Amino acid sequence: MGYVAVKGGTAAIEESIRRLKYERLKKRRILDFHNIEGGMRCLIDQVMSESSLYSETLAAISIKQAEGSPEEAVFLMRAYRSTLPRKHYTRAVHSENMLVERRISASFKDIPGGQILGAAYDYTHRLIDFDLSEETEEEIINWLDDFSREYGNGNDSTDLANLPKVLDYLREEGLIAACENNDSEPDDVTRDSVRFPASRSARLQILTRGQTGAVISLGYAALRSYGALHPTVGELRIGNLPLYVDNPFNEAKEDDDAYFIGEIKVTEVETLFPVPAPKENGLKTIEFGLGYGICYGQNETKAIAMSILDRCLEAGNAEYPTHNEEFVLLHIDSVESAGFISHLKLPHYVTFQSELDSVRKSKKMRENNKEFKP
Repeated sequence: MGYVAVKGGTAAIEESIRRLKYERLKKRRILDFHNIEGGMRCLIDQVMSESSLYSETLAAISIKQAEGSPEEAVFLMRAYRSTLPRKHYTRAVHSENMLVERRISASFKDIPGGQILGAAYDYTHRLIDFDLSEETEEEIINWLDDFSREYGNGNDSTDLANLPKVLDYLREEGLIAACENNDSEPDDVTRDSVRFPASRSARLQILTRGQTGAVISLGYAALRSYGALHPTVGELRIGNLPLYVDNPFNEAKEDDDAYFIGEIKVTEVETLFPVPAPKENGLKTIEFGLGYGICYGQNETKAIAMSILDRCLEAGNAEYPTHNEEFVLLHIDSVESAGFISHLKLPHYVTFQSELDSVRKSKKMRENNKEFKP
C-alpha cells in the first residue's frame, strides 16, 4: 500500500467547519443561550471557575458554541479573557463579608448563626424526574410567585452578611495555629509561567482553575491511599462577595473612598486535618492543620477537593504523587491536558513513517534470523 499526503487544505477545513455547524443545527432546534444561563447553573459555574472569567452570559454563549463540551467552552472563555485589558484591581476581598446562601459544618452540630442548608442536591433522591419533560413556562411562573409570597417577607432575623467563621472559635482556643498576614503581591499564573517550588498563591490559583474532574479525582486519591489523613469540613459557605475598586483619582486610597462594582458568587471551604505536633519533652500531641479551597459559583465538591490538595501540597511528602507540586499542578489544567491529548490528531506522518520503517526492518531481520539493530 502506498502512502500519500492528505490533500484538501483550506477547502477541506472550511467544509469541516460547515459540517460542525450542521451537526449543531440538524435537529432544527435553536438552543437559546438565555435558556442555558437560566437552566444550567452548575455547568456555567464550572466553566467560569476553570476559565477564571466571571460572566454567566459569556459562559452560556461558550457552552452553546461548544455544544455542551466543558473543555471547549473553557478554551473559548480563556481565549476571550486573554484579549481583555486590565484597567483596575479590586481591593482584597474578605470572605467574612460574604452574603451567605448556604453554610454548613461537618465538624460541629451547632454553630453561631446555625447550619444553613440552602440549595443543594445532597438531600434529594437521585431519581430521574420524568415530570420535567412536561414542564411548562406557566407552571414555572406560578411556582415562583408562590415561592416569593412564602419566603419573601424576610422574617428570618439571621444576619447573613455578618456570619462569624466557624474556625475562629478553634483559633481562640489555640487549637489552630494563627495565620500571619501576608501582604506581598500574589503571583499571577495567567501572566507568568509557574515556577517550582511554587508559591501558595500560585498553587491556589492553579487549583481553582483546574479541571473539576481532575481536581476531584486527585483529591479522592489523596483521601483513599496517597498520604492524606481523613479531613473534616470545618465550614463550607456559598454566597456573594462584594467587590470594590479604589478611586483612581485619589492617591490616598482612603477606606471610605472606593467604588462598589458588583459581586460574585463563590464557594469557600476550610477543612481540618489532625496532624501530630512535637512537644519539648519529645512527646507528640495532636493539632489541626488547615486546607483551603475557593471557586467561582456553587462548586462544592471541587472546592473540598481543592482544600485537600492544598493541604497535601503544603505538607509536601515525597512519598506520594498527590503531594508533588509538579505532578498535581501540571496535570489538572483542562486546556493544557485536552490540548496535548488532542495534538495526537495532528499529522505525524514523518515520525510514524520512521517507526514503520523500523518495524518492517526488524520483522525482515527476524525472518532472516539476524539480529536487529535500530
